[in-house]
Amino acid sequence: MQSVHHGSQGFRIEGAFDLGDQLKNVVCILRETGKKDFSVNNEPYEKFSAHIGKFPCVIITDGSEERRRFIDALLCQLDAVYMQSLMEYNKVMQQRNSLLKAFAERKQYDYNLLDVYDVQLVKTGNDVFEKRNFFLKYLLPIVKKFYSQIAGVEEPVEIKYESQLQDASFEGLLKQFRDKDLMLQRTTMGIHKDDMEMSLSGQPFKNIASQGQRKSLLFALKLAEFETLKKEKSFAPILLLDDVFEKLDEGRMHNLLDWACIQNSGQIFITDTHEERMKSHLEKSGVGYQMINI
Repeated sequence: MQSVHHGSQGFRIEGAFDLGDQLKNVVCILRETGKKDFSVNNEPYEKFSAHIGKFPCVIITDGSEERRRFIDALLCQLDAVYMQSLMEYNKVMQQRNSLLKAFAERKQYDYNLLDVYDVQLVKTGNDVFEKRNFFLKYLLPIVKKFYSQIAGVEEPVEIKYESQLQDASFEGLLKQFRDKDLMLQRTTMGIHKDDMEMSLSGQPFKNIASQGQRKSLLFALKLAEFETLKKEKSFAPILLLDDVFEKLDEGRMHNLLDWACIQNSGQIFITDTHEERMKSHLEKSGVGYQMINI
């Protein structure tokens, strides 16, 4: 609904995409009734999830992004089985949480039913964990490479995948913390708690990193996403740089634009509040561009 013009009840947006040797006409409609329609070449999707990964786009913004969501969004574009496992896990976890709340309200406990949910949660959770664990061993070195490239120097940055399942079985964790789950009325253990631990010189990254270092790491994550999608899809995704140059020094800004505009073979859209600054950097890079003032 945030895309609807003020005073309007719906919208229609259409785009033509050259995907390899095929032209794809994509239409998205939000009707006045609230119904959504999505079609490609006049063929509507039976499920909107079928669109995920077909037209990859990497968006780099000034805001921070929850790291687990970043990994899930990337893996869902690459692996339909992963996406299905993740959806099933979230559905079962919500059902389990509802059951835990019902236990507390009714003061009655059906542990056999809870066991059934635990079995389902363990299966899908293990599938998600194994894919995340395998994939991040490939992705994280790419992130470090891009970070050094943007920073222009080698900095002691480390990134690790954190999961409760690294050191214990999911089944064992659910049994061990069942009493805590019953008390808090929610599932406290599982892959929904996974994260990436980031450090600089052995200290938590967020505690000592400068604004430039934080933004450089954000860009490195997104450029690693770009490279991964490009490799797996065999074509470059669209790259959007949305007002990202504030708090970047000249060196980091140059390094980012050098990769995005010169080394990148795909289409790129850049937004910035400083027209002259952007013109100056683009002209120095020697690439062709179209400037649109809004």
